[in-house]
Amino acid sequence: VSETERLSYVGNNFGSGAMKCNSLCRYFVGVLDEDSGQMEVYNAEMFNMQPLLSGKRTLFDPSIKLQHPIPVCALIAWSLTAALSVVFLAALSSPFLPCSLSRHLLICVSSAQMDLCIEAFGTSKQKRALNSRRMNAVGNDVVNTAVTKAAANIIDAKGVTALIEDVAQDDVQNISAFLPPCNEDAEKPEDVYKFEHILSPAEYEALQVPAAVFVNITPEEITKKTEDKSHCSFVLEELKFLPADEKNRDHKARCLWFLDTLIKFSHLRVIKKKHPMGPECPHIISRKLMKNFTSLTYNDGGVQNLISASMKAKITAYVIALALHINNFQTDLTVLQNDMKIQESRMMDIAKAMRLKISKAKGLPGLENDQNHKMGTLSLPLPVQKAGGNQRKRKKMN
Repeated sequence: VSETERLSYVGNNFGSGAMKCNSLCRYFVGVLDEDSGQMEVYNAEMFNMQPLLSGKRTLFDPSIKLQHPIPVCALIAWSLTAALSVVFLAALSSPFLPCSLSRHLLICVSSAQMDLCIEAFGTSKQKRALNSRRMNAVGNDVVNTAVTKAAANIIDAKGVTALIEDVAQDDVQNISAFLPPCNEDAEKPEDVYKFEHILSPAEYEALQVPAAVFVNITPEEITKKTEDKSHCSFVLEELKFLPADEKNRDHKARCLWFLDTLIKFSHLRVIKKKHPMGPECPHIISRKLMKNFTSLTYNDGGVQNLISASMKAKITAYVIALALHINNFQTDLTVLQNDMKIQESRMMDIAKAMRLKISKAKGLPGLENDQNHKMGTLSLPLPVQKAGGNQRKRKKMN
């Protein structure tokens, strides 16, 4: 048995762990006296010294039989213990160590014991990583303790009920931050969310060319587009009821084309193309989508445009506002929700934040869930927003 400042080592000269070469050959070690120049020769035995970790388990699996001896592990009983770590490292890199053995020789008993081995035998890089991990662990413990204490103080001061109400109010305020500008003093419904806040005159003018395909559409083409699902359900249904008057028909076609583009844009996640909606989309519209409905994020060494959850909520609000203008300020929220691919609760939160009156109605035949549709109506005077109006039932947590 031998030891260093950090680890203990043990070797056997009998039993299954003993090296067979000791019974086949005699080994000697010579000690040179530098003063007299004479060498004294002593009998010696060859040992495999193994680190003895806590729990009396060694780092090596004793069931593994060495195919060849490891000469650098030949340590006599009186060897200097300071050389053990050097000898041990040499053993691991010895050319006499079989490749099949090197893959299975080390056994990690626990992470703490592996840390001890890294301290004793690890490379500089491994030791730096170990120190960094330990410092981070201490830092995380301090942060977790501070956060837990601060949370407990806030709960004691305000109470759980007040905190839940604050969260519900924050949800309303967060959604309200992404709504179109609202004129609460408006005298007509069309002035609550003004059309020019949704589409500027220049943007509206740019829609004339791409919307021409809707202006001149035929019933056969509508049927084919419905079968191909090339447009959202709301737009396909409204195309069946385009006004006969040329001016009103052109106006509705432009609004439907932009609404369809908004919904398709909301289905994207990361914008990688310069013109994500295709070459037929006017440049001013593409710039509007990128500027107003995406967030900038840093990823893979560069800046990307991302449609985050908050940006999708903003797109939903503008889609609802435009649909209200199209449908005389009453629209089927369930159809829009299915087109936007969002949850009903999310759609209802946004509609209530926009001060719409929600009612139940039977949907149009052939549409999904046609018996349970929610209609949103914008009427004056606007409903008063309640602080806890959007608070939903929460599961009790033990």
